[in-house]
Amino acid sequence: MDSLHLVGGVEKSPAAEAADRLRRFRGELYGCFGRRRDELFELADAVLCADGPVRSLVGLCLVPEHRRGHGALYDALNHGRVQIERLRQVVAALPVPRMFGGRIVLAVDATPWLRPDAPTCPQRLFCHVYGRGRARGADQQIPGWPYQLVVALESGPTSWTAALDARQLHPADDATAVTADQLRGVVGRLRAAGHWRPGDPPIMVVLDSGYDVHRLAFVLADLPIQLIGRIRADRVLLAPAPPRPLGRPGPLGRPRRHGPAMALADPGSWPAPSTRSITDTTRYGRTEATGWARMHPRLEHRGAWAAHPGRLPIVDGTLIRLAVEHLPGQREARPVWLWSSHTAADTDDDPDQLTAEVIRCWQAYLRRFDEEHMIRLWKQTLGWTAPKIRSPEAADRWTWLIIAAHTRLRLARPLAADLRRPWERPLPPERLTPARVRRGFRHLRQKTTQPASAPKPSRPGPGRPPGAKNRHRAARYAVGKSVKPNATDSNDTQISG
Repeated sequence: MDSLHLVGGVEKSPAAEAADRLRRFRGELYGCFGRRRDELFELADAVLCADGPVRSLVGLCLVPEHRRGHGALYDALNHGRVQIERLRQVVAALPVPRMFGGRIVLAVDATPWLRPDAPTCPQRLFCHVYGRGRARGADQQIPGWPYQLVVALESGPTSWTAALDARQLHPADDATAVTADQLRGVVGRLRAAGHWRPGDPPIMVVLDSGYDVHRLAFVLADLPIQLIGRIRADRVLLAPAPPRPLGRPGPLGRPRRHGPAMALADPGSWPAPSTRSITDTTRYGRTEATGWARMHPRLEHRGAWAAHPGRLPIVDGTLIRLAVEHLPGQREARPVWLWSSHTAADTDDDPDQLTAEVIRCWQAYLRRFDEEHMIRLWKQTLGWTAPKIRSPEAADRWTWLIIAAHTRLRLARPLAADLRRPWERPLPPERLTPARVRRGFRHLRQKTTQPASAPKPSRPGPGRPPGAKNRHRAARYAVGKSVKPNATDSNDTQISG
């Protein structure tokens, strides 16, 4: 960053462009804060300048870059203002990582902010988690705040992602409706920023097995996206109905809507595949991908489709069976079943194009695990779930401060030096992990703009008089979906104290 100047008076160096982009984002981020903006900005800086992982919220007031006291810290989170919608647009306007020669790939996943011992926190849900306690492989239901994240992935072995949106799931929310609305907003902001234009390939969206990918494909059919979701191995999908014979009488009755059934657990019911490919990988060994074009589920007027008017639609797509030789650590791997909203008609029924599209689908799905690395960085290093916050509104403010901090790490990636530990291997600048970039952010911060004003001298308040007790007992709230989805009152049942 010492040579930030114009080259020949016309063109800037890559480091200068990265530094200017980081400066602009810091200024725009400060503009997204309203009340308590100086404290919010310094708090986000303290997350990146702290020595080691963030273990507690109050510990950030001891970071030298945080010039205010702990009272201002809690006051900013509880009563400050973050213009979240404006911050979403600022983040979407930044350069987006791409895959497959310029294609945008998004990943959607939900992760919990566990609050098991906080009955005074409203809007908690039972979150499905694994690997807690003595039974490492057992699943549990623990109260907490679930958040759904949308990130952009990049190619290659990396733990870098671009966080584009985060939304807290409330007790009365329909998970599929919230996901559809969130994706519609993210894609709209990407199009408004000029990252996708008519004629570009569709944006790929990768989902895990907990999402209803078929319903999402129907709801989001008007968007230029291609959904790729994992489905259970016991599902039954249907082939297209055979065409009626020409030139001779056909079968009596109305035309059939569905073809023969394909039970994923019964290899004897599998028809001839539309494509098959074998690829050698360094991480998973020999991989075999088999695809069946124009496969759809049998929908019924119940559950999410109970209120659908008229005849239920046929949601066609490509079914993919991915079998790898081994998982990392030489473990045996079961085949994975994927369903993509891409159909053979999108590739003009060309087998070679369909094979290439199937390969892109399973490669994009494997890159979905990069979001897991980002979530682990947020929780274990940046301290996303460390604060003991009571209100969901304060949790949303803190979540977006973490997104802003992670975005600054991504912008500072070309500028950071490798401050490695003696036992760590040296890495080239393009291979630095987010944790290593964070080590040198304190030095980069000194060379960027500081929009936050200096704190004004003040005196602490009197506080509670000695010997006085708190006579206002905080309200207790039930956990789980305690109201109907169409209710207009509070989302939780309040238990009087």
